[in-house]
Amino acid sequence: MRIQDYIDHTLLKPEATSSQIIQICTEAKKYEFASVCVNPYYASLVAGQLKGSKVKTCVVTGFPLGATSKEVKAFETETAVKAGAEEIDMVINIGALKSQDYMVVEEDIKAVKSAAGKASVKVIIETCLLTDEEKIKACTIALDAGADFVKTSTGFSTGGATIEDVALMRKTVGDKTGVKASGGIRDYKTCMAMIEAGATRIGTSSGIKIVEESLQAK
Repeated sequence: MRIQDYIDHTLLKPEATSSQIIQICTEAKKYEFASVCVNPYYASLVAGQLKGSKVKTCVVTGFPLGATSKEVKAFETETAVKAGAEEIDMVINIGALKSQDYMVVEEDIKAVKSAAGKASVKVIIETCLLTDEEKIKACTIALDAGADFVKTSTGFSTGGATIEDVALMRKTVGDKTGVKASGGIRDYKTCMAMIEAGATRIGTSSGIKIVEESLQAK
């Protein structure tokens, strides 16, 4: 197992500059991370920087609140894919889920999945805002809508990934989808705990530190 194969090297801060984005692309190629995850504006820049490498271009949509319409999320997804995105991390309609408007949540995900084409879709359920029952329901809906991954968090709300949430999500989806843990994962020990709980992808801005710590642990 190579720890770097799990990592989405992430920079989603609104103040991120093009030079910083280029820097994380350079780092991702050097460390052979799974992807570089950025906001839609930088999709084409990242795709260009990563061309010829195995590192994928990952773009967020409906981020970070998930409160736009399915049509807006679908258009944002389509635009990102045209710009070179190979993976889409979308935020569900959290308010609709909590209102038990489950059809709205499912149609939201289906719209993004359809617009994504061959690109993988990771569905961010924002676990810190949900009860355990809502987390299970969100994962079940994502599964029914054809999601490729379920993901814990945006990293922009009241909390990030927890081992308990990752384990619950993995138990809910079984081996039918990936599970991405993101938010607050800043060291090798925490990263490994998430993987052991069932995560198959890790979203973090501390990927280099994690890889270097993993080498020291051997």
